[in-house]
Amino acid sequence: MLRDLFQLLGAGGGGLQLVFIVVIFGFQVWMFVDAIRREEYIWAAIIFFFSIFSALIYYFLVYRPSGGGNPLSGFELPGAADRKRIKQLQADIHYLDRANQHLELADIYLSQGKLDLAEASYRAAYERDSKDEDIRAHLGNCLARRNKAQEALPLLESVCATNPKHDYGYTLMALAEAQGAAGQIDRAIATWQQVLSMYAYSRARVQYAELLIQKKNYPEARKQLKGVIEDYPFTPKFQRKKEQIWLDRANAMMGKIPASS
Repeated sequence: MLRDLFQLLGAGGGGLQLVFIVVIFGFQVWMFVDAIRREEYIWAAIIFFFSIFSALIYYFLVYRPSGGGNPLSGFELPGAADRKRIKQLQADIHYLDRANQHLELADIYLSQGKLDLAEASYRAAYERDSKDEDIRAHLGNCLARRNKAQEALPLLESVCATNPKHDYGYTLMALAEAQGAAGQIDRAIATWQQVLSMYAYSRARVQYAELLIQKKNYPEARKQLKGVIEDYPFTPKFQRKKEQIWLDRANAMMGKIPASS
């Protein structure tokens, strides 16, 4: 690849020729990088050590057939996949009207923050299958997020009673939050303790600490908050955005605990 560049530069010529040389070399680099990205290491070696023609052969045999020639290939606007899936599910529901289809539609609405639409779809799923634990758990979670804690409690309790690890403990956390919102502080504390006996979620430790502060159990609250703060630097980068809110709350709460406690 470099040999081609030196040969072309050695040929001399005016500014137009220099532009042509840069374009040719840039194309060869482009194909070389693309081959590395696709893990086509043999092609990458051929492009690097041989002439521009090897890059052209790669372009026609590998790059174009893969759709790489289209800069929009595989590109979708944000949310496009969800919109397509929503339309497909709505069509499926029209013809089949199954509980699992309403559940999936509700889950998408919940992920989008459209809680009213999510609740309606969860209720439709529940009407069709009230025994499914995913439907009960997700409907309960949605109701809790809509400040309908009293209605959410029996749904969440029924799932957690038989499967406390449902959804990796997230259903149990939703139950603890609903209990706290309903004023059942002691029960919420016991549920947070159950969560923390199995998981070390910052969401659980911070909210557990909040209730402990209400009970004036400052040493245990400080211990939980300190754990959140100390663990944050070791959190994987992809997860830090979600954890940031709990880190901020932990830092704010640490400042409210009496120094003498």
